[in-house]
Amino acid sequence: MRPHYAGECDHAVKQWFSATTRLGWRLGVAVAGGVLVWSSFPPIGLWPAAIVGCTLLGWIACRPSTTVHSGLGYGFVFGLAFYLPLLPWTGALVGSTAWLALSILSALFPAVFTAAAVVLRSLPGRPIWWACAWTAMEWLKSAMPFGGFPWGVLAFGQSNSPVAALATWGGTPLVSFAVALAGFTASAALTVHVGRRVQSLLVPTAVTMALVGLAVVTATGWQPWRSAGDRSSVTVAAVQGNVPRLGLDFNAQRRAVLDNHRNQTVRLAEDIQSGRLPQPDLVIWPENSSDIDPFAHPDAAAQIDAAAQAINAPILVGAVTAGGNLDTDTRSTRNSMLVWTPTDGPVARHDKKILQPFGEYLPLRTFFRLFSDYADRAGFFIPGDGPAVVPIADIPVGVATCWEAVFDRAARESVGNGAQLLAIPTNNATFDETMSRQFLAIARIRAIEHRRPVVVAGTTGVSALITADGQILVESSFFTADHLVAGMEVNSDLTPATRWALALQGALAAAAAAALMIAVGRARRTTMRRQGMQRATATVGPSVSTEQLRTKLRS
Repeated sequence: MRPHYAGECDHAVKQWFSATTRLGWRLGVAVAGGVLVWSSFPPIGLWPAAIVGCTLLGWIACRPSTTVHSGLGYGFVFGLAFYLPLLPWTGALVGSTAWLALSILSALFPAVFTAAAVVLRSLPGRPIWWACAWTAMEWLKSAMPFGGFPWGVLAFGQSNSPVAALATWGGTPLVSFAVALAGFTASAALTVHVGRRVQSLLVPTAVTMALVGLAVVTATGWQPWRSAGDRSSVTVAAVQGNVPRLGLDFNAQRRAVLDNHRNQTVRLAEDIQSGRLPQPDLVIWPENSSDIDPFAHPDAAAQIDAAAQAINAPILVGAVTAGGNLDTDTRSTRNSMLVWTPTDGPVARHDKKILQPFGEYLPLRTFFRLFSDYADRAGFFIPGDGPAVVPIADIPVGVATCWEAVFDRAARESVGNGAQLLAIPTNNATFDETMSRQFLAIARIRAIEHRRPVVVAGTTGVSALITADGQILVESSFFTADHLVAGMEVNSDLTPATRWALALQGALAAAAAAALMIAVGRARRTTMRRQGMQRATATVGPSVSTEQLRTKLRS
């Protein structure tokens, strides 16, 4: 081999090794970033980790050698490292295929975000535009496909954080924006040239500090929207009856589930009669606490009647009821929460409006049946309508049944329609405690967002009574029978989040879209100028002055 060929070969090997090393480092950083964001959620709950995770993702997007296409790849790896450990409970009982498919689908959204971040990095104040783009990505993920999957919104990992107080002002969008902005500002500080650092980071840093300050003063009690009137105390009980055993087949034992909740309510009544617990004004049972339709089965209605009379208070009962046109589909059902009084039986109801795809119903049933036998286990539920508020013991109670509580619009609609207390009945019997802990964190954010006390009642737990500032008064253990009772202050004030969080979300998404269009336009103009310079150089020759080249371009 001739010497210059050997030199070229060595150079190529060194380039390949250098490129491979850089790729490995960046993939490792992407994985670390995703894992850190995951660790901000229960069961770990290390909330600052989300900021560090965003910092690492921002560092990757800042690198000059990261292109739009490689940004897609790095963002996808980041997303997998985040969602794979976040969502294993989704496949605990239906197999790993569902878990992997959902994780992969969810990871596509951080991939798109990172590609957009590469385009936006040329703009001044890029951490702000990145944070806007992140919240826009979360909004998009909460809407599509199949109605959206909001699980994994950054805000839901901040229930123990001081930043959670921002939910009162702008809901989950503002909390996610603040977390992302802090992380992306840190990444910019690590990568911006020293001479430009102060100037380029001035606005993002100022906005970050302003949001932190707003969160701190809000958490310490500054609530200017509070009115002096319409405040009262109500004693609430949550009953967790448990199920015979964990698994999808718990519905085959639905009478036992109803009996468990009736029996636990009777035990609660005994504790009240003995003076160990106060008399509740209302009682919340979980979703599916009666999978037997009490309107069609008198024996089920008799069991609920007995429980309501024993406790001498109205009960919000989770039941599966007939729904739709039964002449066209005898399988169609509704997921209902019934207000059942000791004297008049059922007097009001909320039918679940946001149904869980691949659980309560199956989109494209024929198609998905080709991949899994579990497709035939999905329900035939149909959505309800109405204000999502039911009157119980003269208290307007907003109801967000399980999956509904994950969506911003459910609690916002209830409170906007007058709810003074939020009830979140849920059935976690087919999942595990990790899922229940993550769900409880979501419920705490809902309490802070609307400054309403929240009652989480689960068949297997974790059930909890949560104050209007997101503190847990009392909670149950997982997979046990229990009952919880506490006095809770209710109010009718509307927080800024209740009024304007949706508008804020739209404004952040619009800002991200506008910034992206500006960045794309600038990139195209830069490319056109570069191509024009190349053509002009080829025409007038390489040895021309800059002034001659400009004259040629103008002509």
